[in-house]
Amino acid sequence: MEEKKFDPNSLIGFALIFGIFVWIMYQNQPSEAELAAEKAKKELVVANETTTKAVAAKEIVDVVKVGDTVQLAELQKSLGDFAYSATLPSAKESYTTIENNLVVLKFANKGGYIVEATLKNYERFKKGSGELVSLIKDNNANLNIQLITNDNRTLNTKDLFFEPTLTKSGQDQVLSMRLKAGADSFLEYKYVLKADDYMLDFDIQSQGLNKVLSAAKPLNLEWDLKAYSNEKSLTTENRYSEMYYEYEDGKSDYLGQSTDKTENAENVSYIAYKQHFFSSILLTDAPFEKAELYTNNLVGGDNVDTTFTKQFKAIVPLAFKNGEINEKMNWYYGPTDYKMLKTYDRNLEDIVALGWGIFGWINRHAFIPMFGFLTLFIQQGWAIVLFTILVKLVMSPITYKSFLSQAKMKVLRPEIAELGEKFKKEPMKKQQETMKLYNKAGVNPMAGCVPGLLQMPVFYALFQFFPSELSLRQKGFLWADDLSSFDSIYELPFHIPAYGNHISLFPILASIAIFFYMKMTTGDQQMQAPQQEGMPDMAKIMKIMVYISPLMMLLFFNSYASGLSLYYFISNTITIGIMLVIKNYIIDSDKIHAQIQENKLKEPKKQGKFQKKLQEVMAQQEAMKEQQKKK
Repeated sequence: MEEKKFDPNSLIGFALIFGIFVWIMYQNQPSEAELAAEKAKKELVVANETTTKAVAAKEIVDVVKVGDTVQLAELQKSLGDFAYSATLPSAKESYTTIENNLVVLKFANKGGYIVEATLKNYERFKKGSGELVSLIKDNNANLNIQLITNDNRTLNTKDLFFEPTLTKSGQDQVLSMRLKAGADSFLEYKYVLKADDYMLDFDIQSQGLNKVLSAAKPLNLEWDLKAYSNEKSLTTENRYSEMYYEYEDGKSDYLGQSTDKTENAENVSYIAYKQHFFSSILLTDAPFEKAELYTNNLVGGDNVDTTFTKQFKAIVPLAFKNGEINEKMNWYYGPTDYKMLKTYDRNLEDIVALGWGIFGWINRHAFIPMFGFLTLFIQQGWAIVLFTILVKLVMSPITYKSFLSQAKMKVLRPEIAELGEKFKKEPMKKQQETMKLYNKAGVNPMAGCVPGLLQMPVFYALFQFFPSELSLRQKGFLWADDLSSFDSIYELPFHIPAYGNHISLFPILASIAIFFYMKMTTGDQQMQAPQQEGMPDMAKIMKIMVYISPLMMLLFFNSYASGLSLYYFISNTITIGIMLVIKNYIIDSDKIHAQIQENKLKEPKKQGKFQKKLQEVMAQQEAMKEQQKKK
């Protein structure tokens, strides 16, 4: 094998190659200016990449909870431009609360609407329970606008996230809830709560959505609510829970008092969901062109224990103006108080059930002011007692005329009986002679009925007044703990149809008073009108009514407002006392008899239209009877 030897030429060659490489590396090294430029370039690239990622993040939604995580691309496809709003920090289950001295309102990011509306000054069922009245809670209400996009997507605002912004303007709290389709395009709910007011300003407006939403037809605003039971008597509360609405420049109507109902109305200026003593009301400055209204009764019977009374729903259109939405409205969440609602000057007081025509007029202009004045000085129970006395004093002239007429009829009773015996076989002749006797004596047989008819408007007005008077709610008197509800003294272990499962004492006392009053007056009333052939026996009817009237009072008023039963008990007791005083100390039967005999000697008074007409009818009947006999 040949031995290898050291070659100095190879060593020199490697050294030269290494030197050349080092020289090339040195020559290609960047200068300080070039290094600074390169650094700036890299920073710019990083900044651009960050911006690109941020923009991309605003265009897609990372997570939506519908059971499982939905793929981002699919969500982007389903929500379109409104996917932008879900990239914001507000795209989560979160809430904003505003309140004043009267009401607490809690708003959800999802849907942008109220999830709790609580009234600070009112408690449920029984005072002292500590549970406040809530008109909205536990998802019993919803506000939704159905959005139709230009690319034919249908989205519901109740399923989308709004961005809340809470500010103050003086004492007003302003909450803006925005559903965003981009940095400068959004749908906004704007709520303004003033100090010491149940009414909120509520605006719906859009910006930059003319390129997102289809303006081919109006957007439908849907508002639904299940009315919570907040009162002691479910039956009474359900009776007075109903939907009211105003339409066509001041007309008002209601639906759903006891049955399910659907109604379509035009030019609607407000919609009220009344829960007896509390109401949720949507008002609009510019009337809705139309409204679809629905109510459903959720109470199946008197003995059904349920959380809710009625289901309400309204659908109204929101019209586009120049491609955008701009609606000025109001919400009211508060008590159904006549005087308070009247202060808003929007005809909201019409939702208080005071009766129609003369009955409502009596309540609005007499009973509400009078009772309100009394309660400024004394408690509600004693106010009812004094209120009853004042009403009886006002009605006393009518009561006196009624008793005077009865006394006159009683004086004429022997002569009427004599005519009855004389013309026993000629009933029509008997009636004619009886009418002549009345005319000659100056006695009107109908005078006793007229006072009763004049008192009917007062009776019906009171029947409407007491169940609607908010100041009676949860105010006690004697054994009654709530004058706006029944005064139960014993709970029955079973349910009696048409009566209930409890015994109320005030209706029992009122029924007893009615029984004695009718018992005392029935004998006199039986002789007031002549008995006609073929007509029912009024005497027998009156005897039956003596027992039926108290029984009806007992059954009907057992679950009604105890304040009304208290009124009727006091009223009939006073009437019995007045009647005894008039009969025993004011009306003198001997003087009345002498006056009647004196009237007989005078020229008979000209017959009234009624008496004349009655005699003509009698004459016609007598003539027809004679013709039948001839045949």
